[in-house]
Amino acid sequence: MGYCFDNRHTGDYIRSGGNHSTVSVKFQDYYETLGVNRSATQEEIQKAYRKLARKYHPDVSKTKNAEDKFKTVGEAYEVLKDPEKRKRYDMLGANFKAGQEFKPPPEWEQMFSGFSQESNGGTRGKPRGGFNFGGGGGDFSDFFSMLFGQGGVGGQSASGFNSQKGRSSEAELGVSIEDAFRGGERTITLESVDYTRSGDAQRRTKSYKIKIPAGMKDGGVVRLAGQGSPGINGGEPGDLLLRIKHLPHYLYKFEGDDLMTALPLAPWEAALGAKINVRTLDGTVSLKVPAGAQSGQQLRLRGKGFPKSSKERGDLLVELKVVLPKTLSDREKELFEELQKESSFNPRG
Repeated sequence: MGYCFDNRHTGDYIRSGGNHSTVSVKFQDYYETLGVNRSATQEEIQKAYRKLARKYHPDVSKTKNAEDKFKTVGEAYEVLKDPEKRKRYDMLGANFKAGQEFKPPPEWEQMFSGFSQESNGGTRGKPRGGFNFGGGGGDFSDFFSMLFGQGGVGGQSASGFNSQKGRSSEAELGVSIEDAFRGGERTITLESVDYTRSGDAQRRTKSYKIKIPAGMKDGGVVRLAGQGSPGINGGEPGDLLLRIKHLPHYLYKFEGDDLMTALPLAPWEAALGAKINVRTLDGTVSLKVPAGAQSGQQLRLRGKGFPKSSKERGDLLVELKVVLPKTLSDREKELFEELQKESSFNPRG
């Protein structure tokens, strides 16, 4: 983010007086730039371009002169991806070396005077051919302009470079299980870091109003279109992806699509059975605990868990936990001693 493009050229123009201009530019070996052979297939060329474009993209690359390299790679791909441009380029032969001073053959302009602006990527209202032997080609090199003219970029922005959608940015958004279950709107504030061309970090904050769909699962994504990194050369901005993270909960934990909660029981509730209120995502429900319930035993409340889909929900698993009092009154101690004398129960078999 925060990058802008300038209009530097690779070669230098040397202009003379009169009606015609002579040009001295540097030869661009487009095959060498992409790291492919002259016999490379279109698929190989595209694969090489994508790899290098990711490597030198100004928004992410820390490589020195990444922006210039990104432009050079884009120019090479612009020529080699187009069968007509590639054919014209290949007619120069394989004897030229990158950086070598280059001048087109004397018959070059006449040879391709019928090359239409439509196939050349130009705009209507310009003469056919359109070769300019003295003008620059926007962000493309003078070498490119010499071979294909200023209008020789098909499907490009006005600057002469491919417009590209900006990168998608991602952030983690913690939500409670209740909020994920119910959904709803909320406002969040995020901090991002932009890097200037000099490498200085600039922090900024921005607030977003978002809508969380009901039943949002852990790891699910809320997409904010157009709120990511800016596009390149007029391309549309990327998206902001908010990845949902369920926060730890004091009552519930997940078992797949089911929820689990613990239910403490007094010894007499476990022994005699009881009806106990249990909190669910929908509110409180009454649960019947059978007589003789054991600590660790699970009871199931069907359809009271987290949504599996828009039409189906998981269950709420209630794990029983028998809890003894830490201190006893004199009467309680007396009753437990009396139970000890009367009971034949042996927990060790």
